Amino acid sequence: MLSKIYSCCFLGLDGYCVEIETFISNGLPSCAIVGLPDAAVNESKERVRSAIKNSGMEFPLSRITVNMAPADIRKEGAFYDLPIALGILLSSRQISSEFSQESTAFIGELSLGGQVKGVKGVLTMVITLKEMGFKRIVLPQENAEEASIVEGMKIIGVKSLENAVEFLYNPDKYPCYKRKHKWQKCAEQKLDFSDVKGQENAKRALEIAAAGMHNIILIGPPGSGKTMLAKRLPTILPDLNQEQALEVTKIYSIAGKLKGKSVIKSPPFRTPHHTISAIALVGGGSIPKPGEISLAHQGVLFLDEMPEFPRRVLEVLRQPLENETITVARVNATFSFPAKFLLAASANPCPCGYYGDNRKECRCSPNDIQKYFGRISGPLMDRIDLQIEVSRVDIMDLEQKENGLTSAQIKERVIKARRLQYNRLIGKGIMYNSQLSIKDIEENCSVTAHAMEFLNMTYSNLSLSARGYVKVLKIARTIADLACRESVETEDIAEALQYRIPN
Repeated sequence: MLSKIYSCCFLGLDGYCVEIETFISNGLPSCAIVGLPDAAVNESKERVRSAIKNSGMEFPLSRITVNMAPADIRKEGAFYDLPIALGILLSSRQISSEFSQESTAFIGELSLGGQVKGVKGVLTMVITLKEMGFKRIVLPQENAEEASIVEGMKIIGVKSLENAVEFLYNPDKYPCYKRKHKWQKCAEQKLDFSDVKGQENAKRALEIAAAGMHNIILIGPPGSGKTMLAKRLPTILPDLNQEQALEVTKIYSIAGKLKGKSVIKSPPFRTPHHTISAIALVGGGSIPKPGEISLAHQGVLFLDEMPEFPRRVLEVLRQPLENETITVARVNATFSFPAKFLLAASANPCPCGYYGDNRKECRCSPNDIQKYFGRISGPLMDRIDLQIEVSRVDIMDLEQKENGLTSAQIKERVIKARRLQYNRLIGKGIMYNSQLSIKDIEENCSVTAHAMEFLNMTYSNLSLSARGYVKVLKIARTIADLACRESVETEDIAEALQYRIPN
């Protein structure tokens, strides 16, 4: 007998419906899975065999052929166990189903005892199935909360193969998962900018970076608070809207990093170690998965001690910093992952860390310093909008009892600046000042004549590149937004120039 069960797979961020056809015929007992399965799918027949037997049913001693269509797309993962098991039970007539299976899909990994285990990428698959017209999806109870984010789909959470069989007998009476309140407010941050003593210049630069999504690097001696400041950057970023949150959650679902969360509402903050490989940073693999830059989408990618990263790894950041997407090409397909992130980095001024420090003598030679910063190429450094020198904290600042502005107060100003940008850029396909093109700057970056004259005068003196010149205008536009000014004034240009270290 021939049976057909619908499931789903994903490649990159795109999902595909999979038809799992099972045919049982006379012949020597065997089980063959065709349709470009990977090792995990091929091994599913042993898990399915044991799960069926331990669930009180029989695994047929016949010739079993399982076809996974479309056959030209590689199937990867263990989430086909449940539909394969149900297909075998239907084909062997151990169970029957009266309802139309064309509106229902099945996803889930089976244990040897018949329990249905959670899988990754559920959100992508549910979105795909809904777009294709499916009304119900049967999946692990562990993934039900994640799947409930998608409205308009009946979510059936099952804990075992027996539960899935019960559903087939009574599909309309089997309880659906009740969706919880998923757009709740974000939890309060434990870190706060009021914890940082002094460093008012760096705090101001981070506020500008958050308001306009400008990349930033903090350069200073050890112990000056670079990492402490950078870790508090997410606390002043606005919460993600529903569209952004769904996009970020989808990426984390595919990467298997949701960890029980139904939706990610706060901007991500990723801090990869300097031993990370280029593939782990941008994404890859035989079937590419999102890397750290995609996991930082709509949030912050923090590279602590940036010169310690291999130059080859740092250079892969150049293209996604410009295009806000990363494209990974393989023989059979090309995959694109979103990478709209705020790059934050820290660095010592030299290998020993004390070049330019007024309290401790630097032991590095000029050649050592040049070699150390040579790991960050000029083109990459030019793509970092804000380049801040962080000095050692004065003892008077450490002893002061009054705290500075809190993260909530700074965040409020950032939200107001973001709102001005959104209203000004609506309909242009961009949201932040950092995304402005030269044409957009001409149309949306009103600069007074005196301010433009001042910028042109300093262009040659600071050896700015053309890209640096444009970035100064973008930063000045953000500074003006924070001050709620319609036009960029001379003081905005002057402050923006402070955040560019001459080449």
